[in-house]
Amino acid sequence: MGTKNQYERILFGLKVKNLRVERGMSFSELSKTSKMSVSYLNEIEKGKKFPKPEKLRSLAEALSVEVPDLVSLEPNAALMPVAELLKSDFLSELPLNLFGIELQKVVEMIANAPKRVGAFISTLVELSKNYALQEENFYFGAMRAYQEMHFNYFKELELKADELMKQHKLKRGKVGSGDLEAVLSREYGILVDDEELSAHPELNSLLSLYLPEKKILLVRAGLDERLKTLTLGREVAYQFLQLRDRSYFTPLRNPRSFDPVLNHFKVTYFSGALVMHREDVAKGVEDFCNRETWDEKAFLEIMDSFNITPELYFHRLTQIMPHSFKLNQLFFIRVRTEPLTYKYAIDKVLHLNQSHHAVSNKIAEHYCRRWNSVQILSELQELRKKGKTRTTARAQMIRYHGTEDDYLVISVAIPAKSIKEKDISVTFGILMTESVKRTVKFAADPKIAFKEVGKTCERCPITDCKERATPPSVLERKTAWQATEDKMREMLGA
Repeated sequence: MGTKNQYERILFGLKVKNLRVERGMSFSELSKTSKMSVSYLNEIEKGKKFPKPEKLRSLAEALSVEVPDLVSLEPNAALMPVAELLKSDFLSELPLNLFGIELQKVVEMIANAPKRVGAFISTLVELSKNYALQEENFYFGAMRAYQEMHFNYFKELELKADELMKQHKLKRGKVGSGDLEAVLSREYGILVDDEELSAHPELNSLLSLYLPEKKILLVRAGLDERLKTLTLGREVAYQFLQLRDRSYFTPLRNPRSFDPVLNHFKVTYFSGALVMHREDVAKGVEDFCNRETWDEKAFLEIMDSFNITPELYFHRLTQIMPHSFKLNQLFFIRVRTEPLTYKYAIDKVLHLNQSHHAVSNKIAEHYCRRWNSVQILSELQELRKKGKTRTTARAQMIRYHGTEDDYLVISVAIPAKSIKEKDISVTFGILMTESVKRTVKFAADPKIAFKEVGKTCERCPITDCKERATPPSVLERKTAWQATEDKMREMLGA
């Protein structure tokens, strides 16, 4: 019986506590009647210990129950909600260790109020069903929280990337797909094949697929050099960091646990650090911030100098700026739209240091059209009608309606290569503090447009908005109900 698993020990401990409390016994009283120390009983109730047979009999007698009833995994009514939780994979899938949370603390909370915790968990489950919340959303949400907690900078991965570059004599700022293919072949015996994947139409959504038994990395044919470098960099990272709990394909989809999500993030971060050294990124940021005016061409030139995608460059900014410049009140968002549809959706969000106003909108509402992130995509759609597309960058100063918070935001629109793909914009925003004003000199450029913005058209009270896509229906319903409540209070004399 001493080999019970963690969740059996937890349930047993909860049953012991429940019985002790029902009988009005203190730890001291149970200690005397069971002839066990208070500390040992405390360990049992916390799920850390499971008594041996002789002690189990003594404990059962002290609690006036039969041994089979005490060790049974069938819970009483009070513990039923918690038992269901423990039987599920909910707790095992929570990456508690990443956030410095001990599982035992969660167990203690459950033990203190099992009915309430059970009801809370049941509510979460019901909400997830009603709103189609998938497991992968939970894992990716936990990953974002982990990034935010560390200000999205991971020194150990930066140093590991340096170590690999030194080991293989890779030139800083000059790492390409050819260099990484050579590392995979020479160091790990992995062959890169950029033809086989295209022979299977079912796999046309993948960038890559690693076949571990054959030691072959299949890569999409004709992949942009920048994406190919990043893709090979991920596989190099998996091998170099010796990460075994992993996804064998990119992009990552339908993860079954948190570890593959965490490891996918690590290899993507590592790959970015290989291609864009932190010191080079910091130097580019410093040079641009010392400019007195916003210059789209200069910004795009700095970004292009790293020979990487705009999205990865913006991700790298969220990693380097908090670390190198102590500018950590920022956010990143990605907006997608299908060409010529004018329908926009946010599908990636990262907030550092606080929850900023630019939040993800998963409901069926219209994201504010005043944001650069939408405007430059709209302009891109107009260019597409004329048979022209190009990557564009725009700076904007915004204030979220009803607040005094001003943000400097920079957005880049990236055109889809074909009508079957999606245009995207990536946006980097930073709260305008006194520190930012001193560091980012071009933020004072009067040519940078200022806009008051909202979240969605349905909830926005701005009345003179020419960009509005739909009436403020949600706001109108709330206002009408508020008038109803006010009148009821008046009539009730409240």
